[in-house]
Amino acid sequence: MGGAAALEKLIPVVLAFGAGVFLARRKVVPAEASKAFADYAFLFAVPCYLFGNIYAAHLSALFDWRAIGGYAAAAALAVAAVAAASAAAGLRDPRAVALRVMAGVQVNTAYFAVPVFITFFGTAAPIFPVLLFQVCVLSLVVIAIMELGRTGPGSGGGPARRLGRAVSASLVTPLVLACNAGILLNLLSVHVPEVVLDGAAFVGDSASPVALFALGLHLGGIGLDIRGTTAEELALIGFKCVAFPLLAWAVCGALFGVRGEWLTYLVLIAAMPTPQNLFIFAQRYDVGVNLSAAVVIKSSLVSLLLLPLWLQAVSP
Repeated sequence: MGGAAALEKLIPVVLAFGAGVFLARRKVVPAEASKAFADYAFLFAVPCYLFGNIYAAHLSALFDWRAIGGYAAAAALAVAAVAAASAAAGLRDPRAVALRVMAGVQVNTAYFAVPVFITFFGTAAPIFPVLLFQVCVLSLVVIAIMELGRTGPGSGGGPARRLGRAVSASLVTPLVLACNAGILLNLLSVHVPEVVLDGAAFVGDSASPVALFALGLHLGGIGLDIRGTTAEELALIGFKCVAFPLLAWAVCGALFGVRGEWLTYLVLIAAMPTPQNLFIFAQRYDVGVNLSAAVVIKSSLVSLLLLPLWLQAVSP
């Protein structure tokens, strides 16, 4: 796909995202409303979209184990690299290291990858296995470290109890429940009434524009301080938007032999920005709050600018 075609594909994404920024800056829509839009997308619209599409999918084609294994290997190398760099920079708090690992390796699936993939490819199906891996493995590790290092209110109980809280917090999110329900009903060949699937599709179709609009509202409300960008922010954003996609390209393509569309999917997924959950975790565990907010917003803008280049570079 050429650069011009890639840019054309991004027009709906920029339109929804830019409308949120513009309306918030003009105070037509209050920036605080971004939370309501984001909650609607995250808690309802995206799960509806995921459930209906996974239920109707051919799971053998959806779960390409070579591709998933390659992405998992690339993510493991990325985790090791960010953790090592954080330790070399003098960070000793495991929670601070885990936060930076999440910033450099986790991707914004619900609010960014899903709408972008729907715009580019007409489906977000390739994201489903990566989403499950991210939530059930990467997020679980991060949450476990955060819970085990937590102090103050709500930190009671031994390590086993804290780990149990981490597992529960990771596995009972609407996204994971929707994916698991779709997979289970698909495997068991359970008949889901058409009216239910039609309702899920109707709601799910709103997920992409609403999620991007919410992200734009949030950015328009808080503003963007480019001059105040720290060296650490630059390093994390550069790793997330450039180094991690290159690593995924090399590991998946050269080591695991992934070719064609799946290689394109995995590199683009890796090129997605840092998830908004980073800021939520930072607030919850009182670690790196300002850093998290800056990386989430700035990586979203950098990713938006680089996506046409990535698409042009890796398209078969």
